[in-house]
Amino acid sequence: MTQTLTAQDAFRAAYDNRYTWDKDFPGFTADVTFTHGEESHSGQVTIKPDMSFEVTGIEDEAAKKEIEGQLWEMTIHRVRRTFEESHGKNSFEFGEKDANGAQEIKVTGASMGNSYKIKNDTVTFVNRKIRNVIVNINTFETLDTDEGYLSLGYDSVYFDAETKEPQGGTTLFRDSFEKIDGYYVLTKREITSKENDEVVGEKVFTFSNIKF
Repeated sequence: MTQTLTAQDAFRAAYDNRYTWDKDFPGFTADVTFTHGEESHSGQVTIKPDMSFEVTGIEDEAAKKEIEGQLWEMTIHRVRRTFEESHGKNSFEFGEKDANGAQEIKVTGASMGNSYKIKNDTVTFVNRKIRNVIVNINTFETLDTDEGYLSLGYDSVYFDAETKEPQGGTTLFRDSFEKIDGYYVLTKREITSKENDEVVGEKVFTFSNIKF
């Protein structure tokens, strides 16, 4: 007898297929360089086993905050939480299926109104409301490791939650990873901001000399 896969089963499979750092993650230090236009700032970063982090060696507060923002993004996506911890208060139902085979998963419960698209146990699209804005994240390139997938290419667009009008154009992300001492670590992130298909800003974060 064939067992029918529920929307929760399908989404759980994609959730569990994300690459995360395990409980033995020891933390690491790295040199960091942040480039924005003609400006360049270099310093050091530390990510601790509990996922807290710090930036040192950079006096420019705006540049330091930019790097801290990327470390927050890095750690929030690598921390390992069970499906129940992240989505225990949500329920899921199937939506439409795209021509390319991506399946929409609609969320009800605590995160009512959010939705995802999944394909081959990978989350390819996120629609999430954050206070008064809606963010859409479209993933178009991934790296399949033996321990889960990592997003290499993705873009984000923000919308006003009330009017549904776009805010601030499109932001394109390109990530590079390297496996060091058993852990995949972000070594480069390129962020390109576009408005009406015209590039209006570029930021590059490079992490090197990574030591666990």
